[in-house]
Amino acid sequence: MKLDKIYNLDVFDFFDIVDDASVDLILTDPPYNLKKAKWDTFVSDEYFFNWTYSWIDKAIQKLKPNGSLYIFNTPFNSSFIFQYLLSRGMVFQNWITWDKRDGMGGAKRKYSNGQETILFFTKNKKHTFNYDDIRVPYDSANRIAHATQKGILKNGKRWYPNEKGKLCGEVWHFSSQRHKEKLNGKTQKTKHITPKPHDMCERIIKASSDENDIVLDCFMGSGTTAVVAKKLNRRYIGCESNKEYYRWSLEKLEQIDG
Repeated sequence: MKLDKIYNLDVFDFFDIVDDASVDLILTDPPYNLKKAKWDTFVSDEYFFNWTYSWIDKAIQKLKPNGSLYIFNTPFNSSFIFQYLLSRGMVFQNWITWDKRDGMGGAKRKYSNGQETILFFTKNKKHTFNYDDIRVPYDSANRIAHATQKGILKNGKRWYPNEKGKLCGEVWHFSSQRHKEKLNGKTQKTKHITPKPHDMCERIIKASSDENDIVLDCFMGSGTTAVVAKKLNRRYIGCESNKEYYRWSLEKLEQIDG
């Protein structure tokens, strides 16, 4: 197993070369079976979930005893993945809702879709979680400014806000990556149809790994996980079966070195 490398391999072939109990964090954005591309199209829901459970079994084997696992998917698919992870003895930590902030959908017979799910599970309860590194701004700037000077009385004690912000919650507000890379106010067509926001992946990697830890992504796509891990001084390893995406991910990594 070579670190700081992306392999152009199928997910199961890739896991064959990864050492068991060697990875600190798995962060991955697998197919959703939404039929948006050939790689995201499966013959049936049953086949899709059986395939998903199979790669999850492999992924769990590669995690260290105190390792963490984050999986992106739709809320519907996540409800099945959630139950499967529980059945495999994984420890549930959070059901994170990503509010994409990309405008509303066109649904007129139900509420418009504007979110994705991130499931956070761990191997045990002794996992890494750097909560201080991912604090977020307080909601009420005026109230916090006042509290900074005089504090707020709570249960007989005076509370002062943390200078780094409040603890991070389970609802995350990030615009998608394509909306972050607009040109002249217009979104551009990306080489990968579903690139995840770099700042969102940064939050996960900061929270659930330390410097020099090993971060794995078995559906590397455009290489976001590897790029962010490298910038944060983590080791990375992953795979991408699509040759075009694979080449693009290598290009993005080379840009960091350059």
